[in-house]
Amino acid sequence: MNYEIRDCIDAGTEYCPCHLAETGDCILCSQLSGKTFCDCVNWKGVCIYQEYIWNGSKAKLGRKSFSCKILKKEMHGEKLMILTILTPISLVKELSRPGSYVFLRDPKKPSFYEAPISIMDINIEENWVKVAIEIKGAKTKTINSLIEDEKILLRGPFWNGDLGLKNINKSKKGTCILIARGIGAAPLVSVMQKLYKNGNRIIAIIDKTPYKDIFIKDYLEICNSEIIEYNTLEKGELSESLKEYLKNIMKTKNINLVHCSGPDILIYKLLAFLGDSITFSCCNNAKMCCGEGVCGTCSTKFDNDNVKKLCKYQIEPKYLFEGRRFI
Repeated sequence: MNYEIRDCIDAGTEYCPCHLAETGDCILCSQLSGKTFCDCVNWKGVCIYQEYIWNGSKAKLGRKSFSCKILKKEMHGEKLMILTILTPISLVKELSRPGSYVFLRDPKKPSFYEAPISIMDINIEENWVKVAIEIKGAKTKTINSLIEDEKILLRGPFWNGDLGLKNINKSKKGTCILIARGIGAAPLVSVMQKLYKNGNRIIAIIDKTPYKDIFIKDYLEICNSEIIEYNTLEKGELSESLKEYLKNIMKTKNINLVHCSGPDILIYKLLAFLGDSITFSCCNNAKMCCGEGVCGTCSTKFDNDNVKKLCKYQIEPKYLFEGRRFI
C-alpha cells in the first residue's frame, strides 16, 4: 500500500511534548491535535498525551543555548567559512546522527539573528562540532565577523535536517549514490559517514558550483568514495550527463539508496527522473526560524489545506512535493 506515514522527529525524546501540544497542533497525538479520542500514529513507545498531563498540561523545556568557543575558522574563498566549535560533550553526542543541525549567532546580537546550520562533522573525544557556512545574508555575515577564540551562541540539538532518515538507517552493505551541489555538500558528510559505517560502497556525484574546489574532498576520501564531478543542473533541468550516468549505473549496479543534498529544484527533478524505482532520501531545505514549529516559517501548505511543519515533520521525500502548493 502506498500512503504517507507521518512522523515527528522529536516524538519520544526529552523535548516531547513540545509547544505544539499546548496549541492543539501536535503532529502525532490525536488528543493534542483537536480530536477527543486516541488515534495515535507512529507509536514511539511513549504516550505523548500522558506525558503532557504528567508535565502539568504544558510543554517540556525546549532546547538550550550554549556559549561555545570558536577553536578554528577556515575560509574557502570569500563566501564559505568552516568553523570548528568547542561544545559540551553531552551536546556533541546528540549531534552525531544524520540530519543534525543547530542555530548559531553572535552573542552580541539579539535572538532573531540565529541561523540554522547543518552539522558537518563531530569529534566526541575532543568535544567539537564542525560546520560549513555560506556567507549570504545578515545572519551569516554577523557570524563571519567572529574570530578564533571568540564565543558563539549555539542552540540545539535539532535533527530534521534530512528527510527519509529511515531509508538512510536501513541501507546496509550495498551501493549508495550521493549527489550534492554547492553548500549541500556540508550536510552530506554525516549521511555518508553513516552509510559507510553500515558497510555501503559510496559513489559521490559532486557539483561544486559555485565554489572552485570540493571542500569535503578529505571526507570523501576517508570513506573511500568514488568521486564523480558533474554539473547537475542546466537551465533548471537535470544535466544530460547526469541523467545518462544515472541511467547506466541503475542498469549495471544494485543501488540501494540515492541521497540528494542540494536545492529543492534538484531534488524535485531527481524524484521525477528516478520515479519509485529507487529508495531515496534528501536534505531538508525548509526555511527555519525557531526550529520548534511555532513561528510558522517552515510551514508548507499542501492539498486539502494540509500544513506540514517541516522543522519537525519527518516524511518520505516523494511526499515533499506531491500536492504541495507553490503559491
